[in-house]
Amino acid sequence: MKNFILCLLPLFSLNIMTSQVFVKDNSYVFVNNTVLFAKGNLELNGTNSNLYLRNNAQFLQGTTSTSTNVGTGKLSVFQEGTSDNYEYNYWCSPVGNASTSTGNEKFDIGMLYSPITNVSSTQAATTGSYNGIASPLTIAKYWIWTFRAGSAYSNWFHISDMSNGNSNALKAGEGFTMKGTAGSDSTNPGEATVNNIPPPAGPIPPTFVHNQRYDFRGKPNDGNIDIAVLAPVAGVVNSTLTGNPYPSAINLNYFLLENSGRAMINYTTGTYGTEVTANKVIDGAAYFWEQNKTIDSHNIASYQGGYGTYVPNGVNANNLGTYTAATFSTYNLDGSVATVGASSGGTYKRMFCPVGQGFMVNGDVSASVIKPAVMKNAYRIFKQEDSSFDSQFERNSNNEINNNLTNWDAIPNVAGVDYTQFSKLPVPQIKIRTVLNDLYTKEVAIAFNPNTTDGYDTAMEALSLDEFGNDMYLGIPNNSNPFVITTLPFAMEKRIPVTLKSAGVGTFKIKVENFINFDETDTVYFYDNVTGMYHNIVANAYEFSLPDGIYSNRFEITFQNTALSTPTITKNNFVAVQNNNSQLLSISNPNSLDVQSVILYDISGKQIFNKAALGAKTTYEFPTATLSDGVYIVSLKTTNNQFFTQKIIVKSTN
Repeated sequence: MKNFILCLLPLFSLNIMTSQVFVKDNSYVFVNNTVLFAKGNLELNGTNSNLYLRNNAQFLQGTTSTSTNVGTGKLSVFQEGTSDNYEYNYWCSPVGNASTSTGNEKFDIGMLYSPITNVSSTQAATTGSYNGIASPLTIAKYWIWTFRAGSAYSNWFHISDMSNGNSNALKAGEGFTMKGTAGSDSTNPGEATVNNIPPPAGPIPPTFVHNQRYDFRGKPNDGNIDIAVLAPVAGVVNSTLTGNPYPSAINLNYFLLENSGRAMINYTTGTYGTEVTANKVIDGAAYFWEQNKTIDSHNIASYQGGYGTYVPNGVNANNLGTYTAATFSTYNLDGSVATVGASSGGTYKRMFCPVGQGFMVNGDVSASVIKPAVMKNAYRIFKQEDSSFDSQFERNSNNEINNNLTNWDAIPNVAGVDYTQFSKLPVPQIKIRTVLNDLYTKEVAIAFNPNTTDGYDTAMEALSLDEFGNDMYLGIPNNSNPFVITTLPFAMEKRIPVTLKSAGVGTFKIKVENFINFDETDTVYFYDNVTGMYHNIVANAYEFSLPDGIYSNRFEITFQNTALSTPTITKNNFVAVQNNNSQLLSISNPNSLDVQSVILYDISGKQIFNKAALGAKTTYEFPTATLSDGVYIVSLKTTNNQFFTQKIIVKSTN
């Protein structure tokens, strides 16, 4: 019987806690569906010493700074990615090379294995083909890429093209892409499911889950891990592919808040500080790649994908943040956005980031090469992936849940956080979806947090990383960037700017998709500054079209229809009459009020004409012979800022 040695081994109901873990050669530690927590280092003393994490088991360490893990033995932990060899996952390895050197080491694809039993695995093969294979596990190495700090397509580095002399290695904390596999693998290594469950005979049900299991084997990453980032240049965002680098989950909120200049004042209560400009490194948002799983092609021009976006805008750092679904788009050969896709991605809970999960971050204006973002053990937590969707690897699409659970489960954490004292509910927020040209959907979120301002706040707002020819995004005062998430203190009188982009003639359908933990009002308006009209977008979508252009100062999201309380001119003062026989629009002004302008719009809000400085005549006439049949809006403004609005119908009499 094999032996293992643990120093100081008190056993608790949820975790095993030690000051140090030492596993001698020809021995192993097996951790099943629980957590092993070491305050000190791990030494896997020989090539045949192993630490196995099975059935969602995790390994946490309390090292405060630099890793001192050592040994030629290996930690083994499972994670599942897509089984489709046409789709990417973003990854970040929890392990590196196992050697007699102390500390974190580089990762290469040779550290991925295919599980056979609960302790034995076979090293995965690699192929130069575009297609991976489930059994025997064969990884298509062509699709192994990383994205190092930058903005251009050239910042994607193929693993075999790296210039550091080690052609197949990544530093701890560097993310990478990898496509899935074709076929299936019915081997069951003692987990809840087999390695890659075969699809059922006949039509595949929509609930069918088909994932590829990988066994990461190597020295576990530990301690502080630096992640290189770059500040925006000339307004162009620089991104970095990173992720969770540990064999345990992390509280992603902690990483995003601290590295965006909001230091944690108290980990136990989740209290974070106000924004400190000098400490900013990233902008506090994380971006998760999603891809349309119905597209079976390796041609980049056929890809349909985009970035789901997360910010940790809870009242404290232990509350759920805000996530917006990806907008799927297609790509040119140089990686730039081409045409649009057919739909948008799913909604995920992202506060707890599982083992192996990769994501993008953006450098903040204060970031530099010599000031990296830092991943810390203090962010680590024992949180298993489960049906509550609190911790999800980016692989399956699930409908958003507006859950009303009141408390977190009791979750052991390196920093000693008692999560049971915190609400699961996120800050109040409103999800708004816009269907663009009847082709795809853009989701944005407006959240309400008393810790924020009406302006830009790091870790509370998120840029729109994907931009399209036809687009919709939110604005923030004194900031020209496009946003998919904005967070501000709630007040009924707030007005949130909206920008619409139209390439050619763009059609838009805007509607409130969901209220989340929000009961301040049940009415949301989409306001058009040009027509002066308010559209309630809760019950029904507002549909309209716009000619080519960018509309950045015209539309707003509001909660009050101020037109109901704004002085307007009654029909005793003005009357608009459309005479279709004579093809004239006549406006009578019996009280001879001084008219500043008359503007005519079609029903979509497109301006047809604008007549200014009309004076105090008793009658105004405008020809309508060139207008198409339809409904139009007359908007009149007097010199003392009173308004008159009336619909007319133009119809040919021929």
